[in-house]
Formats: sequence, structure tokens, C-alpha cells
Amino acid sequence: MNAEIIAVGSELLTGQHLDTNSLFLTEQLNNLGVEVVTKCVVGDHCERLAASVRAALTRSQILILSGGLGPTEDDVTREAVGLALDRRLNYHPEIAEQLEQRFAQMKRRMAEVNRRQAFIVEGAEVLPNDRGTAPGQWIEERDQIVILLPGPPHELKAMFTRQCVPRLERRVPRAAICTLSMRVTGIPESDLDQLISPAYKKYDNPVTTILAGPGDIQIHLRARCQQESEALVLLAELGGQIQLLLGDRIYSHSGEPLEAVIGELLRKSSATLAVAESCTGGLLGERLTSVAGSSDYFLGGFICYSNRLKTELLGVSEQMLEEFGAVSKEVAEAMAAGARRRTGATYALAVTGVAGPGGGSEQKPVGSVFVGLADASGCQTLHRQFLGDRARIRAFASQMALDMLRRKCTLVV
Repeated sequence: MNAEIIAVGSELLTGQHLDTNSLFLTEQLNNLGVEVVTKCVVGDHCERLAASVRAALTRSQILILSGGLGPTEDDVTREAVGLALDRRLNYHPEIAEQLEQRFAQMKRRMAEVNRRQAFIVEGAEVLPNDRGTAPGQWIEERDQIVILLPGPPHELKAMFTRQCVPRLERRVPRAAICTLSMRVTGIPESDLDQLISPAYKKYDNPVTTILAGPGDIQIHLRARCQQESEALVLLAELGGQIQLLLGDRIYSHSGEPLEAVIGELLRKSSATLAVAESCTGGLLGERLTSVAGSSDYFLGGFICYSNRLKTELLGVSEQMLEEFGAVSKEVAEAMAAGARRRTGATYALAVTGVAGPGGGSEQKPVGSVFVGLADASGCQTLHRQFLGDRARIRAFASQMALDMLRRKCTLVV
């Protein structure tokens, strides 16, 4: 079965509010074997919302609406669903009485406007709300299901988990949706797709989705079968083909970010790490310390943005800086070696580059980045030329540095 989710509320169409309910509902529906095929946000406009409800019911068996069940005039979900289904709204005095009792328990008098929440779409089953004042509604329209849920997340989650999931389990055909998430670095999105598309295009099931970020690509495989074992076989079959094509460019098979993978590799080999950063300005250290338990292997770092601090803290010679410039292979190596010498770390990473938008030259344009890696065997460097704005170049640089360390640690482990 397919499902659609409509988040209701004009506030969700601004930059200040984010719809998180649909993420929770998607996960819950997927656990039941239901595929969410469409999500949308509709403002507090009865006719527009009714039109969206009608359109959704031409495509999907399950429709869930979140929000718009409050007591005020802009809470129009009940009216819109009634309009879309051509059903009346009936007043339930017992619900109004329950609301009054709830307010009395809070030592408050219920405003008259709260009685609007006692209107129920004709034929709907009331879903009690023990965490708020807005009751939910379960409506069956021929072989389709329409569910109205309150907007506050703590109310929605409790109502859906306790009351909707058991009902859906009785209605939804047995199915399983399983996923495999691979994360890849060191290859552009277009090159990756050209390489693996001959494999994934042979399959309608699993479905393949590719998501690209700065230096990081996620490949999501979703298999839908009657039995979980069947879905897992399909994922292993296609995932194995992609693994052979991409090799060590895949750094995670379970969705962990690169900094978490690095942490595990360092922990397994009882190794430690220090960093020296110029153009990334602490981004590398921030990523590493965002992982819980990173104090097991991360010693600390140096943010040496000026040439003076590169000399005073890391021992980079003034002659080297004058001869080669701060953005150079030589300085990247000297920064890494200095960080390792000062901290006693097993490994030290250094990043220097031109993040932009200014500061570039013909020889070293904006986006030019050098990464140095020092260990007991000496230093090595990589140079890349990245495109994009300042934030993207910094993100690319940090990803490049971590991947360089990952490959080095993989050889050791």
C-alpha cells in the first residue's frame, strides 16, 4: 500500500518552522511495509487543502493529515476534509464535555472557541487525545483511509503509535521495507552514476536513490517484499554489485558519517590524532569531536590562520612561507609534522588552502587546497582544486582530509 502525508499550517510555509512530524510518520509507515510516495505542506486555506486531499486520494490508499485541528478560525483541517469527502461535520457534545473536564483539571475555564474541536467528520471514528485538546479522526472512504492527527509532535506521536498503528496492522497487507545506505567519497556524483547505473537500472526493486553533498555521496537502496528475508536478499544482491564497482570509495554501509568511521579505525588500532587547520578554521576538529567518545583518540588541534602562528605554534619556517607561500605542499607537510611533534599523536592532519571568495591568484586560485598527513613514516600530501562558495570549499577540504586519513588507517588495520 502507498501513503501520502499532508502537513497543514501556514507557519510551515515560512522559514521559521520545520515539519518534523512527517519524518516520524514515514518511519512508522515504513515499519508497517507502507511506502510513502508523496509529502506536501498546505497552508491554512480550506479550499486549497480540500483540493490536496482529493488529489491524494486519487493516488494512494492511506492519507494522513497533521495539524489544523485546533480551536481557532485558521484550523481548517476538519472543514477541508469534510468538503473533500462531501461529508458533514457533526457536533459531539460528549467531546465538548470531556474538553471542559480537561480544562477544569487544569483549573482553567474553557473558552467557547474550544467547542469547535468537538466537530467530527460524518462517519469518522474519534481518536482520543490524552496529551492535548484536539481529538484525532479515523475515516474510512471505501477502500481508503484518511487519518487526521494533531500538530504538536508529542500529541501526534502518542496518538499514532497507540491508536493508529494497531488499526493499520489489521488493514495493511503483510510487507517489509528494508534499506541499505552506502556512503561514498572521492568520486564526483556524475562519475559515480555513470559507473553504477548499469547495475541499478536492471532493478525496479530495490529502488536506488543517490544524494550528493560536498565530497560525500549517499546511495540509498530500498527493497519492498512480502518477507523481510526476500528484501534483504535483493539488497545484498544489488549492494554487492555496487560494492564491486566502487571498491574502497565506499566508506560506510550503515550510514555513519566519515568522522565516525575514522573514530572506529583509530580506536581499533589504539591510535591518536591531532589536527592543524588554516582555511577550515576548526571545521575538522568540530567534525571529529561531534562523535561521542572522540576523546579516546582525538588529542586536539591548532587553528593557525596567520603565518605568524604557523611559525610560532607549528614550527613552519618563515623562509618556507616566503618561498612557497602558506598554501603549498611544503607548508601542509610542515604543519602536519609540527602538530604531530607538539602533541605526540600517532597521526596529524593539516589543511591549508584558499577558501575564497577572495585571496586567490593565477597560480593558486580560489578552491586550491593542500592536505598534509604525518605519521611515524613521514609526511604525505594531497592537492585538490575545488569549485563552489566558501562553505562548500571548506566542507570539501575537511572531507578530503578525513578520507586521506581513512585510507591510511585502513592499511594499518
